[in-house]
Amino acid sequence: MSEAAEIADAPEATAEEVEETQQSAALSQAIDQALDEGDRDSLHTLPLALLPMNLPSLARAKMIKDAHMQSVVEMFNSGSAGSGRMDVEALSNVFEESEEFKADLEILQHMQLLHSYDVYSLRIELRRLGIPIKDQAGLQLSERKAKELTVYMTEFTRPLIQQIYGGTDSDIENMDQLLAMFKSPDKGEAIKKLKMIAEKLGIPLGEVPVFLEEYGDVFLSLAYYKGALDEIIPRVTAFLDELEDINGNFQVRQMPRFEETCKTLQVRFNDITASITGRFESFDRNSKTLWDNINAETFQSMKEMIEAHYVTIGGVLCGLMVKMDAWDEKFARGRGGPVSKADFIMSEMRMGMNYIYEIEKSAPSTRELG
Repeated sequence: MSEAAEIADAPEATAEEVEETQQSAALSQAIDQALDEGDRDSLHTLPLALLPMNLPSLARAKMIKDAHMQSVVEMFNSGSAGSGRMDVEALSNVFEESEEFKADLEILQHMQLLHSYDVYSLRIELRRLGIPIKDQAGLQLSERKAKELTVYMTEFTRPLIQQIYGGTDSDIENMDQLLAMFKSPDKGEAIKKLKMIAEKLGIPLGEVPVFLEEYGDVFLSLAYYKGALDEIIPRVTAFLDELEDINGNFQVRQMPRFEETCKTLQVRFNDITASITGRFESFDRNSKTLWDNINAETFQSMKEMIEAHYVTIGGVLCGLMVKMDAWDEKFARGRGGPVSKADFIMSEMRMGMNYIYEIEKSAPSTRELG
């Protein structure tokens, strides 16, 4: 139980508790240092160090989604010198068939079937698969990413703070400050604030800290996905504009089936982005309903609805991201003409689009909170 959950009894923190808190903070920092933050916050890269791997060489590797939305194991990456990528099935040709390897291989076979490797999807999927994670801190965004998402989090946390404090002036401006007030040396003031929140939310005093922590986490997840969507949509729009220009080239129009592929891609990208954007619009509407009368019950309904979409939102955003990354990397800084771009579209960009479309189609419906 967190420090805030115990504050009503106002016990003095023991030396052991202080040490445990310090160790937890140090461990979180160590995870940030051990894992590349870009990978930890990624939709398409899974540092295998997060998983209970037996073989050190596999624990140092990563699983990534390629432009076809296929999962491969990246044993090393030397930048411009290249990287060592292998299909999961090919690992048996490299490693001895020990019990440790077999256990690792079973985990990797599960992982290659996941749609996305973002931390929120992973929480759901690892729980479903029964794969234990020794340290849950590894399934959280890095501190850097959380700070980047502050602008998104503000729109989610400000209404809660206004609900708690009403129209009065408050020094509390964000979720971190709201949670930090529990650590105030003035225990009487902290208890007073806890009671005020409990009364506003209609929940027992002891449940307030858990409520606030879950509130912060679920809306941080929504901010994370919304940030990814806002990054991807302009890139998709630019790609579709360029696709029309490429299709208008005389040489390209002589290529068999390119025009048909071009039309299919336009329909797929437009359908996928319209559908997932509609999901976020539904989340926004439900958020406003939630804030009109926030309590434990309405929040739980909102939380369950958002979490039910983690896997499909993560999968669709992952798919769109790897597609746009592949395109931008191949044709950065004006490289490539219409014919080479058309060839890449036929060989890379169209592959896996039906897979992404099917993920979006499989998304649960968004219901309106009453």
